[in-house]
Amino acid sequence: MSAPAEQVTDSDVMVEIRSVHKSFGPLAVLRGIDLSVRAGEVAVVLGPSGSGKSTLLRTINHLEKADQGWIAVDGDPVGYRRSGDTLYELREREVLRRRTRIGFVFQNFNLFPHLTVLDNIIEAPVAALGRPRREAVAAAERLLARVGLADKAGAYPRHLSGGQQQRVAIARALALEPKLLLFDEPTSALDPELVGEVLDVIRDLARGGTTMIVVTHEIGFAREVADTVVFMDEGRIIEQGPPADVLDRPAHERTRAFLSKVL
Repeated sequence: MSAPAEQVTDSDVMVEIRSVHKSFGPLAVLRGIDLSVRAGEVAVVLGPSGSGKSTLLRTINHLEKADQGWIAVDGDPVGYRRSGDTLYELREREVLRRRTRIGFVFQNFNLFPHLTVLDNIIEAPVAALGRPRREAVAAAERLLARVGLADKAGAYPRHLSGGQQQRVAIARALALEPKLLLFDEPTSALDPELVGEVLDVIRDLARGGTTMIVVTHEIGFAREVADTVVFMDEGRIIEQGPPADVLDRPAHERTRAFLSKVL
């Protein structure tokens, strides 16, 4: 595979996505996505169901392989290594190792039900990164305190509310000290009264300068936290910009129509 002729020269860019296409059989899900996210920036992705938002996140950490185009995180091509003008696909073990740089928080938590909260958090640092268990436990305890669950280390996921499980999932993602955090509708599986506790944790991460791409339907959250709002429809980015522009003065009729139904 030929390496992109256009190389990233801005050292502040954490995520660079260029001309990414993805299809599943005859269904084109991503149709030429271009997006840059700077280090420390929060990009919130909005759009109707089926617009390609979740697939975009999954291509960023190579859970789905792009059919065309390229993605780089912190200057490294996702799923490939560069040698001169050629990109070579990485072996699965190396893909998994590089994926530890990108935290992913799913809408349905994806915690291991047979492990305690503490063991859920330390599993990847110990198994994937080879960190000593004692070091991983100390870090996990700090993370649990950070997400307000210091007293839940020995609990099992089934004993937690949905909001608590999602906060554990965030702590688990942070345990790998990723350069980028991806959130795929992190509150969509929660009862309404539990949404706030998860959004509060994400707000805290944003204040701390964590680079994040967040797919959500929470428009108020996007207005408050996002540096950039991205609106997608039918596999394309229709418009993007500061929240005040996209949410209050959308340029595209499709964006206006969507917002009129959700605001």
